[in-house]
Amino acid sequence: MNAPTISDSQLSAWLDDQLEADERARVDAWLREHPEDAARVRLWAADAEALRTRLDAVLAEPVPARLEQALWRRGPARAGSAFAGWQRWAAALAVFALGGVVGAGLVWRAERPAVLQAAAQANGQGWVQRAAVAHSVYVPEVRHPVEVKAQEEHLARWLTKRLEMPVKLFDLRAQGFELVGGRLLPDAKGPSAQLMYQAIGEPPAGQAPLRVTVYLRKPEDGTPAAFRYEQQGAAGLFYWVEGARAGQPPCGYAIVGELPKERLLALAQAIERQGGEAGAPG
Repeated sequence: MNAPTISDSQLSAWLDDQLEADERARVDAWLREHPEDAARVRLWAADAEALRTRLDAVLAEPVPARLEQALWRRGPARAGSAFAGWQRWAAALAVFALGGVVGAGLVWRAERPAVLQAAAQANGQGWVQRAAVAHSVYVPEVRHPVEVKAQEEHLARWLTKRLEMPVKLFDLRAQGFELVGGRLLPDAKGPSAQLMYQAIGEPPAGQAPLRVTVYLRKPEDGTPAAFRYEQQGAAGLFYWVEGARAGQPPCGYAIVGELPKERLLALAQAIERQGGEAGAPG
């Protein structure tokens, strides 16, 4: 008899530390034997932490000056009550948004909840943040860093079909990196893809391989076409949009890695050059 599977709601409860000891032990065992689910749960946790960091500022945000002036004109007692209400509203917003990330097993089944999507878009960095989170989740993986390995010929065709736009496998060997493979990832506007590259040669003894990831997806409105750079913790990130050519849809790119800015830019420029070349996906 096959062992019972673990549902998304159970994984979510495990992440929120809401399971009894015996049930938690069963989920622990499941995650040890199912690295894809373990990676998915880490992605939930990392995305929740990223959003929590962004929303912490909301709780400390002062009452807008216009509102403060209007309330004090109504009298100190009513103003004090309103200020407390403002803080409660800010706290509720943060809790509600974070609840959408890890609660009820709803995250990443098909797309992010509307409140999470709106919060990300309000920061103007929704897909950029997801690229950084996905990088932090999958780069440390030893057994399953990618879903489909580079040696499998159907990788580009598979990603092209799922993203409904041409996906090219970039050759970064001249820049010192070789393709490991790729995977599909969930996104607010449909599937996205992550390509993983690893530094050519053996890493120094006791060190993990140096990896960078390329995140591809249909761009959000307002995403700049030119290169933009951000620092996400220890990782740097360049992102840009390759415009529509010959009737093909535009593609949003982000490359993430723990590299000096100049070296990461060289990789981004190599990808941009190859992305602009005519021909079928490689």
